[in-house]
Amino acid sequence: MKEYTKSKLNRVKRGHNRATYDVEKINTILDASFIGYVSYIYENQAIALPMAYGRKEDKIYLHGSQNNRMLRALLAAETASMTVMHLDALVLARSGLHHSVNYRSVTLFGGIKNITEPREKEDALYCFMEHMMKGRWNGIRPMHKDELERTIVAEITIETASAKVRDVGVGDEPEDYDLDVWAGLVPLKQIATYPIPDQGLPQEMDIPAHVLHYYEKNQ
Repeated sequence: MKEYTKSKLNRVKRGHNRATYDVEKINTILDASFIGYVSYIYENQAIALPMAYGRKEDKIYLHGSQNNRMLRALLAAETASMTVMHLDALVLARSGLHHSVNYRSVTLFGGIKNITEPREKEDALYCFMEHMMKGRWNGIRPMHKDELERTIVAEITIETASAKVRDVGVGDEPEDYDLDVWAGLVPLKQIATYPIPDQGLPQEMDIPAHVLHYYEKNQ
């Protein structure tokens, strides 16, 4: 089992019994999502924004316009951090203090660089698109040269990370278990509903197999 080395940067202190540094488990959590929260500093102001991403091995790919202030700030700093979280259940306890949620989360840290070589940019965008939906890249038109030129593609190399997972039931005070109060879990999940075609020609076309596969897998 390969683990990230624990340090002051990535060590989980509060609720450390829920922490894992296992690389495979962390990658599984990252691969189950498509949106991460990326932090940066802009004019001495801390900001966090949701960003779509793709992952390949220890690389995370982000993209945006050439004027994207977040990506420009990160590239200037040459370092980045991102958090991904899945909300799995509401934990309803017998007291307000012990209400909680079940979740899976990852926080990663690494260096970041700007990919400028056209072929490398296209490969990174392929990874991004396939992370969103397998098979989608081959179902769309090729990118134009000017589209690549207008786009910043940033590559984060994960240098260290940690995950935190809560997947248990209610943790009430022992004396509260006999109270006449309902307690338990309300499981939550994100699902796909049936695909809706865009206006025009798509309304006359069969829905592509890769789109239906995604729907069937995630409904």
